[in-house]
Amino acid sequence: MITRTLENSLIEKLFKGKTIILIGPRQVGKTTLLEKVLDGKQFLFLDGDDPLVRTKLTNPNVKEIEAILGNAKIVFIDEAQRIENIGLTAKIIHDRFKGVQLLLSGSSAFELRNRTSESLTGRKWEYHLYPISYEELEKSSDYISANRDLEQRLIYGFYPDVINNPGGERDILNEITQSYLFRDILAYGNIKKPEVLEKILRALAFQVGSEVSYNEIAQLTGVDKNTVTSYIYLLTLSYVIYPITSFSRNLRNEIKTNQKIYFYDNGVR
Repeated sequence: MITRTLENSLIEKLFKGKTIILIGPRQVGKTTLLEKVLDGKQFLFLDGDDPLVRTKLTNPNVKEIEAILGNAKIVFIDEAQRIENIGLTAKIIHDRFKGVQLLLSGSSAFELRNRTSESLTGRKWEYHLYPISYEELEKSSDYISANRDLEQRLIYGFYPDVINNPGGERDILNEITQSYLFRDILAYGNIKKPEVLEKILRALAFQVGSEVSYNEIAQLTGVDKNTVTSYIYLLTLSYVIYPITSFSRNLRNEIKTNQKIYFYDNGVR
């Protein structure tokens, strides 16, 4: 198993008086990482994908939460963004059950941030997990092996399943993008035309390393500039892409110039 850089930081934050939140795209290993952090410890695992868990954790009172937690001193809620008002529930656990360490993981930056930011202000440590880095890959094997694999990684990226299943990279990447990443974007953004999203992504892929003009992308894809801006914002929130501004000693020039946009993972690109 590849050791993630965040592991020690998460271990150090256990029982330090705050809720631990781990956010990142689907299939990057959030659940695996938190289970490794809690290895050897007894903990209560609650899956936000389970309809019964969602029902029980939606707007519960203190007594109901006490019944759910039982004697657990560590509570791990996975896919927490699926639970309505999870921020309020987490706040009650944090404030009323002082001896309990709460951990939340979520695959949707949109929803989990929206549902926890206000309720857990000052009560949380928030971390972000991305696909495996080259540094993590090299440390898990050796320099020669990692370097030998570099060309494949530059083509197919660093998602854990992609690395662990040589020969099946294309099928796995297609599953990750179509079934997980884009599903979140389409659902949250209420996007009616997924084909437009795909065109914008292709246009961005062709311009990696170059300054991006939203007007040019609008012309290429046949939609207006506001739509392009909105879709790129959603892609940024979903950890598909990230913008980089220019560097200038005149800060006003940094605001005026176009950005460059890169993909978090080469395989998705």
